[in-house]
Amino acid sequence: MTLQQMKYVIEIAERGSMNEAARYLFISQPSLSESIKELEKEIGVKIFSRSNRGIDLTIEGREFIGYARQILEQYSLLENHYNQKSENEKKFYVSTQHYTFAVEAFSKTIRNAGIDEYDFAIYETRTHEVIKDVKNGRSELGIIYLNDFNEKVINADLKENNLLFTELFECSTYAYLSADHPLANKQKISFRELDGYPCLSFDQGDKNSFYYAEEVLSTYPYKKLIHVNDRSTALNMMTLLDAYTLCSGVICEELNGEGYKAVPLESEEKMRIGYIKRSDSKLSDIAKKFIKELKKYG
Repeated sequence: MTLQQMKYVIEIAERGSMNEAARYLFISQPSLSESIKELEKEIGVKIFSRSNRGIDLTIEGREFIGYARQILEQYSLLENHYNQKSENEKKFYVSTQHYTFAVEAFSKTIRNAGIDEYDFAIYETRTHEVIKDVKNGRSELGIIYLNDFNEKVINADLKENNLLFTELFECSTYAYLSADHPLANKQKISFRELDGYPCLSFDQGDKNSFYYAEEVLSTYPYKKLIHVNDRSTALNMMTLLDAYTLCSGVICEELNGEGYKAVPLESEEKMRIGYIKRSDSKLSDIAKKFIKELKKYG
């Protein structure tokens, strides 16, 4: 059953004549008749009854045409929705690990884009979902990090999914905590000093592997560990419990306020922040502008 056949049925019913409908549809009467016979055979229903007075819908035909009109109306709405979209409208979707700077860069991209119509989205989500979103085309770009510990596993995952990682900048590891934290004013912090405080880790769901953790040094035997899945919750925990998390050190006071500090961790561990994209895709103009904003944080 095709949309074309449904259109044929409606046209015949409205004109009450196979010949008239064929002329309107610019096809031969035998071709139209044959198409209707094939449709009737397929659905097992006689749509039209023929007599000396002409052609009429059967009871089953009236039921069929009711459904056919609904389908064609929905198809028309769908067609109009996409055909009438402005050529000036821009689409840009990004998936990212929980990075405040990515949100800030995204916002600046929108503000500086100079376009009147757009459909943008940013999804803060788990590492494996960032990869899945870019693989499936839900997002044009994904923002993740690599380091010496996770790169072999993550790169294998990217290769399997036809994705490419491009480094934006490298950064050291910092402890991110409340400005009122007892260790907030130190020049550097050691793990030994942090052991008495809860460490916050973004939950990775079914792929809760050390390699997919958003925080470096995921294999460290933390004495107090709290899993969260929301950046706002993490900030609240820092204030209420003197908790901390490990981060890139790139903080955005405009978004999180001045109540938090990033203090260097006594560690040689480096994070390579970058973006992933499909290997067979070209960057849109908006994506290039977003990447340019991200590079400023390096």
